Amino acid sequence: MGKRDENMAVKKKNPGTIKAKAAKKLPDGNKDLDVKTGFPIIGMGASAGGLEAFEIFFKEIPPNSGMAFILVSHLDPGHASMLVEILQRITKIPVVEAGNNVIVEPDHVYIIPPNRELTLFHGTIQLNVPGQLRGQRMPIDTFLRSLAEDAGENAIAVIFSGSGMDGTLGLRAVIGAGGVSFVQDPVTAKYDSMPTSAIQSGLATFILPVEKMYKEIADYVHNYQIRKIPTPLPVPEGKHPFTKILMVLRTKTGHDFSLYKQTTIRRRIERRMDMHSIEDPDAYARYLTENPSEVHLLFKELLINVTSFFRDPEAFEILKSEILPEILENKPENYIFRIWVAGCATGEEAYSIAMIFRECLDTARHPFKVQIYSTDINEDAIAIARSGIYPPNISIDITPERLRRFFTKEETGFRVKKEIREMVVFAIQDVIKDPPFTRLDLLSCRNLMIYFEPELQSRLIPTFHYALNPGGILFLSPSESIGRFTDLFSPISRKWKFYHSRQLISSTRTEGRYNLPATPVQIGFGKPELAVKPNETNFVELTRRILLQNYAPPSVIIDYEGNTLYVQGDTGNYLRPAPGHANLNIIDMARDGLQLGLRKAINTAIKNKTPAIARGLSVKTNSGIHHVDITVRSLTDPGTSKELLIVSFLDAKERDTEKNPHRKTPERKGQSKRIDELEQELLYTKENVQSNMVEMQAANEELKSTNEELQSTNEELQSTNEELETSKEELQSVNEEIVTVNAELQAKIEQLTNIQNDMKNLLDSTNIGTIFLYENLAVKRFTKDAMQVFRLVASDVGRPLADIKSTIISEDIVTDAQEVLDTMIPREKEMQTADNKWYLAHFTPYRTLENVIEGVVITFTDITAIKSMESEIRRARELAENVINTIREPLVVLDPEFKVVSASGSFYTTFRTSAVETIGKNLFELGNHQWNIPKLRELLETVLPQKTSFENIEVDHVFPGIGRRKMLLNGRRIMSDRGESRLILLAIEDITNQLPVKERKGRGT
Repeated sequence: MGKRDENMAVKKKNPGTIKAKAAKKLPDGNKDLDVKTGFPIIGMGASAGGLEAFEIFFKEIPPNSGMAFILVSHLDPGHASMLVEILQRITKIPVVEAGNNVIVEPDHVYIIPPNRELTLFHGTIQLNVPGQLRGQRMPIDTFLRSLAEDAGENAIAVIFSGSGMDGTLGLRAVIGAGGVSFVQDPVTAKYDSMPTSAIQSGLATFILPVEKMYKEIADYVHNYQIRKIPTPLPVPEGKHPFTKILMVLRTKTGHDFSLYKQTTIRRRIERRMDMHSIEDPDAYARYLTENPSEVHLLFKELLINVTSFFRDPEAFEILKSEILPEILENKPENYIFRIWVAGCATGEEAYSIAMIFRECLDTARHPFKVQIYSTDINEDAIAIARSGIYPPNISIDITPERLRRFFTKEETGFRVKKEIREMVVFAIQDVIKDPPFTRLDLLSCRNLMIYFEPELQSRLIPTFHYALNPGGILFLSPSESIGRFTDLFSPISRKWKFYHSRQLISSTRTEGRYNLPATPVQIGFGKPELAVKPNETNFVELTRRILLQNYAPPSVIIDYEGNTLYVQGDTGNYLRPAPGHANLNIIDMARDGLQLGLRKAINTAIKNKTPAIARGLSVKTNSGIHHVDITVRSLTDPGTSKELLIVSFLDAKERDTEKNPHRKTPERKGQSKRIDELEQELLYTKENVQSNMVEMQAANEELKSTNEELQSTNEELQSTNEELETSKEELQSVNEEIVTVNAELQAKIEQLTNIQNDMKNLLDSTNIGTIFLYENLAVKRFTKDAMQVFRLVASDVGRPLADIKSTIISEDIVTDAQEVLDTMIPREKEMQTADNKWYLAHFTPYRTLENVIEGVVITFTDITAIKSMESEIRRARELAENVINTIREPLVVLDPEFKVVSASGSFYTTFRTSAVETIGKNLFELGNHQWNIPKLRELLETVLPQKTSFENIEVDHVFPGIGRRKMLLNGRRIMSDRGESRLILLAIEDITNQLPVKERKGRGT
């Protein structure tokens, strides 16, 4: 199963998966999610195409999820983001642009501002101006790394659609800190580069479509909170619930995790159980037995491959400037500097050390050789390390100068150059149980022991001391230390954990290494008892070691291909590392003079299955010519039945001395003559060679000059290529930002389109003709109702309004519009068209949101019906007034407030007043209040509201200037259609000179 298939299997629930039991209820006030933050923080990264994913995701978020969301996307530095406005419309939780030093709160969404890098520090947002070039910025990686450091297990990383590989290194940090990652299924992503890169790295915990992602996040957080509730009763030691799981894992993979940190192992096993909705550890152990692929996934989950180039840059600076110059100073020429990087993960640490050494060697100009052994138990990680190809976002950890010098740019990222790769040999090795590399000058084991229990750390430190030469350097991480083994190491830098290996007596030096059992006795989370206590001396093993060192010849165990498997004793006089790519083949490593005889002896031993001896071989060493005998014997590994060979080296001088210490080597006859002949022949050959060498030297100088020119040209081309690559990266970054901005603008366009549709329907439904004019009074746009006033067509947009014929009679609309534009004072007027329609024209200045005048808006409201009604009312009023004026008796029309609306001519004549003095005045205030008659007021204010009318009410009153008058009053309320009193009709009959009313009634008048 490939990586993609394995990860895709993560998100699919197995039909046979054991379902979780009913969810436990969290205790009230349970906020112990983490010591750093009390709630999950969701870090979300996206680039091109991420806007659509954000919109789908946040539609599903409830207002009280208890989580905080921080969105980091690739934004154009010079363009204001509209993401806040867009997401505010689709989610119920607050969406804000992140501000500096803002405390992160649950149930909030924070969005990175343009041209800023966002990090977290103690739960607060920190904003910084980017320091990298535009094409080298990795804002998502930068944020996710800080999220992992700040939130720890509460960190949840989400990768959405986007181009490039930003976010992959950040996922590694989140997973290493105990968090979890969710990656959008590339099939559903508009741009699948970012999700695909995250999946191929093996760091994607869940691979899901966006619409299903929130539910999985909520389920994970819920299960995580339940896991945080302490077990009510302590588990007896040796009966830990995960013991069976670790036994299955050891059986299937051969690796024992029983001495790893309990909290780390438990958390990662529980995460795998949560992904399959399994609550019982025994059930998960059965599930592992039935599903071998899950064993592989759990094994990868337990391996913490968290590393980066030049992690803790200050430590590497001290290694380069202070430590390496000191230890290189006293080394002889052609010295082979041996280094071991234990737990190398994907190789960044080993390559970082190789680059540091290359820089030091180039500066010091020492002809040293460097051999770096880099090991790990993770085969996938070792495969990545051997390829030497890393994603583009390593640029945030490596200086541009080192990128140019030690890496070559490829389509998928950066490849470590051959000169650095040849310095490092990668191998699969378990530092716990496999033999260590020995005679080391530097041993780097950083951020590995922090995952081990103290017992296992106490076993590794003596192992490291055994592997190092006296005075060798041990390089640990700031979180690790040598513990109680201060007698084995002396500190160089306590802050960055550099130690010198102390030289001890042989028994003390071997004690820590060889008292280690091959495997721990006990499986589980209990404290295992070691087979031999650390301080107990093993005399049998110690005696065997001393005898081997003093009496056994130097030997090498090889396989049938000649590959070196084990070295016993000092073989430096016979073997040396072959130049070029690191090679452990014994034939290639043999010194001059041994290769032919050694090859023949090995072939003979393999063919005849009997010991083979090559005697009297002359070998050239630094101290001169030595004669050596080589013995090759068969050796069978009882554990694997693998055929091996053991090659032993014995100096011929030692052999002869052992047989007869006082015997001298006899001289052979004729040897002196033959030697003379050979010397003459050699002298002649040397003269010819010297002559040829002079000619070759001249040719070599020419070639060297040509090579320098070519090298100069190549450097120029390389510099040009780097500039082009930088420009390409910047263009790619700009393109991603443009795509992001385009997506936001597209969403804004859709929003504006909807608003425009709403406005169009609103204007059409009002039946009001509207014309929008530019500042030059040219037509900007118009509604269809405006076509009834002006003969407008679609092609008239942009034409001056004065050029378009209007149906308005005797009105200059353009002049009115210009006056409004000049004075900024709105105006309105009634206008009549040629087809006898009336419109109310309203002129207002056109103001933008920035309060800038950019033209005039003219609206035409059809008031033809109103004008017709006014005409009818006017005619009716005239008719009513004529009727009133023809009546002989005084007649007054009042409104509900008793103000005179109209009066008959006889009223003016009888009471000697005029229309000017009467119309609009209160009846009781006419003529110096001469009509303020108590009985009349009672009739109008009390009687008339209760009755619709009153008749023949006699009133006797003295009017100033007129005299005494007797009047008969008749009043009536004139009601509206809704029953409201609109007018009062008051008729006054003067009966001063007439008979009394009773008499007139009696006479029939």
